[in-house]
Amino acid sequence: MKMPRFMSGILLLLFSCLLILPSLSVSASEIFRIPIHKKVEKGLHAFLQRAFEEAEEAGADVVILDIDTPGGFVDSAQDIAKLMDETPIKTIAFINDDALSAGAFLALHADEIYMVPNGRIGAAAAVNGAGNAAETKANSAWRTAMIQAAESSNRDPQYALAMADEKVDLPQYRAQSGELLTLSAKEAIEVEYSEGTFASFEELIEHLDLTDATVTSVNETFAEKVARFITDPFIVPILLSIASLGLIIELYSPGFGVAGTMGLTAIALFFFGHTVAGLAGYESIIIFLIGVAFIIAEFFLPGAIAGIVGLALVIVSILLAGGNVVHMGIAVLIALVVAIVGMVIIVKFFGKNIKIFNNMILKDATDTKSGYVSNVNRYELIGKLGQSMTPLRPSGTITLEGERIDAVTEGGYVDAGKTVKIIKVEGSRTVVREVKEGEDLT
Repeated sequence: MKMPRFMSGILLLLFSCLLILPSLSVSASEIFRIPIHKKVEKGLHAFLQRAFEEAEEAGADVVILDIDTPGGFVDSAQDIAKLMDETPIKTIAFINDDALSAGAFLALHADEIYMVPNGRIGAAAAVNGAGNAAETKANSAWRTAMIQAAESSNRDPQYALAMADEKVDLPQYRAQSGELLTLSAKEAIEVEYSEGTFASFEELIEHLDLTDATVTSVNETFAEKVARFITDPFIVPILLSIASLGLIIELYSPGFGVAGTMGLTAIALFFFGHTVAGLAGYESIIIFLIGVAFIIAEFFLPGAIAGIVGLALVIVSILLAGGNVVHMGIAVLIALVVAIVGMVIIVKFFGKNIKIFNNMILKDATDTKSGYVSNVNRYELIGKLGQSMTPLRPSGTITLEGERIDAVTEGGYVDAGKTVKIIKVEGSRTVVREVKEGEDLT
């Protein structure tokens, strides 16, 4: 018995679909593994921005953030959290040891959190540059940010608040009054701040059923590593101080030497790091170069106006390059103090050799070696006769052989037009006496 033709066609179609379906159901997943290590700062934000852009361009399904950080700066952490919130890719935080302070904040912005067995998350109080508690306003804003971070991933915000505020009492997790909350891997699972604990990245991938996925590890380039180091708020003032002091020392050095090279290298590294980190634009570099041109012009122009304008432009360019005006202002202030102290020392000991100061400091002197004296004792005038031009009461003016001389009597009054005799000369003081009629003139 023959099978109808249309039935044969249907069976052939079904068989073809069975061959095609497996290839349609298996899709290769793309995972991007991005490290968040060391301190959270502006340079890290620039690196993560590039990494997220590459992940989106590659059509990645998951981004796994390998976190091991002691924390960092609030403004940088908030910028990175914004990157995480805006990406359409699923984000997973894998706490590979510590996610403390700003690290905890970033982990809470991930869609899922996993930890290694000895991992920790918490201790996220806001502190100032000296390591002390930040002011009330900054602390309040940071506590709110921690609460919002927990809520963004549907977690109980009281634990995030306890990480940022030591006054929150959670004694069952050692966060007693005066102690910030830090959760272990086991405790994080209990309070649903972690979805699981795994000893390695490979175990995590297996748990996520992504063993067949392509894993792309994004690493920092050498330039990005240098930028992260240079843009550290503790390194910036050191770099600017080296630059200012080196260039000042170069002012009195003959030719161009080590100090000038160090100064130019330091300032070049500053702009290089901040440019790579995405903080400095071309406008700040242009302003800096214009400022340098004014300072160089100071060598050839009288006065100090060009130098002052140039210094002001250099400072403005550095402030624009830093991203955070407050942090950069402090760094510039430190560098200026170092520069002023260095300038005082150099002027005191080496001032005569500095060309730029020759335009600013009056060096002419009327000293005795040059033939200048404050008072000349004109002893040759003693005994000579002159005429009083003005009344002497007791001082006035006399004429002697056509020369006007300031004179003073011994104490009496002498009318104008009288004959007077010079009896004493004491520096600029010429003492005269009126000659009476019939008086012996010898």
